[in-house]
Amino acid sequence: MAQTTEYLATGRRKSASARVRMRPGTGTITVNRMDVDDYFGRPTSVMILRQPLEAVELADRFDISVNVVGGGKSGQAGAVRHGIARALLEFDPNLRAALKVGGFLTRDARVKERKKYGQRGARANFQFSKR
Repeated sequence: MAQTTEYLATGRRKSASARVRMRPGTGTITVNRMDVDDYFGRPTSVMILRQPLEAVELADRFDISVNVVGGGKSGQAGAVRHGIARALLEFDPNLRAALKVGGFLTRDARVKERKKYGQRGARANFQFSKR
């Protein structure tokens, strides 16, 4: 019985959460059972999630399968990038320095600020009229 080596990691960004499964292969990336180019559509999103692989020069060594939920396409791309970076760390802890320099291991904590009562939005107020 052949055992396949698999590296699992979770990435998050805004309200998106991505479960990344990385195994040795030819470099194909599937997101929610679709090709990455078909799922995201825009090339910038695809470029964002490939960044950690290109930083450590392992873009064509792994097949990556991702399940991503929540948020929009931009947040999902950031979540996948974070998950891929963490999975690469599972594969080889010596890659930590290269991934850290690129900022791929840091979870981007920026989320939408909540709307406050008595206001139009998070910071926007209703127009003030003196008379």
